[in-house]
Amino acid sequence: MTTAANIAIGFVALLHAYFLVLEMFLWDTPFGRRVFGSTPEFAAASKVLAANQGLYNGFLAAGLVWGLALGDAGLQIKVFFLACVIVAGVFGAATASRAILFVQAIPGILALALLLG
Repeated sequence: MTTAANIAIGFVALLHAYFLVLEMFLWDTPFGRRVFGSTPEFAAASKVLAANQGLYNGFLAAGLVWGLALGDAGLQIKVFFLACVIVAGVFGAATASRAILFVQAIPGILALALLLG
């Protein structure tokens, strides 16, 4: 595994940690509403759902960090969690916002390509 792959995986993990913070803690703040383009009413009504989604993003970040911590022995863990990131990104792009493809799925695809290339 190359340094570039590990850097890309670390970047994907950081993105998902950022998503966790946005969805769990900043969802109904002015910053969170601006990021997601939501109204105060929608943010208040969907706050619990967003927090749940943020928790899942935290699990993705934790899995990627776990794989990185294991070094070469973590190859299968990295592949699994990157695949989860990609599937979630494609599904999100198909059902919620096309932007998710670019902020979640494509970074995951690039990291996986570096990892397996």
